[in-house]
Amino acid sequence: MPPDGGTARAVDHAPGGDGPRSRIGARAKAGEAGAGSDMDGGHFLEDLSVGQAASFGKTVTEADILLFAAVSGDTNPVHLNAEAASASMFKERIAQGMLSAGLISGVLGSRLPGAGTIYLSQSLRFCAPVRIGDTVTARVEVTAIDTARRRVTLSTACTVGGRPVIEGEAVVLVQSRAA
Repeated sequence: MPPDGGTARAVDHAPGGDGPRSRIGARAKAGEAGAGSDMDGGHFLEDLSVGQAASFGKTVTEADILLFAAVSGDTNPVHLNAEAASASMFKERIAQGMLSAGLISGVLGSRLPGAGTIYLSQSLRFCAPVRIGDTVTARVEVTAIDTARRRVTLSTACTVGGRPVIEGEAVVLVQSRAA
């Protein structure tokens, strides 16, 4: 369990949900795939395929909201003040939208494509609020690969209980074995 008391889980799957994919830098042992570079936890461009997906889930806590406010400067009362939030359209405190969006960054930088990934762009559409105690699942899926430019386009989404709270698209730069 994370130190803040929330829960976290991660999944990395091949297209069609065929199970976990190999990681760059994994030690080559009998029956293990993934030896490749000095990066741990990433995929080379050549290892990616359209439809490949990964996700990460986290339950949002009071501590997450307070820490994000301290780091980001987003101290909007709807996030921090129960009385002010009760008068808002949400009727209670909600998490900062970028707190949930940060989970997408976590998937991209740690799972798929993983270590060595460089963000080039990200679009976001906020669909619904996230409340304290909600478990947010961030999911990314490869939708296009531009091998010549080493760019990968991924659909990105965060859901709570299966309903979308954020939808978007990311473009990232990925390390190639040829580079």
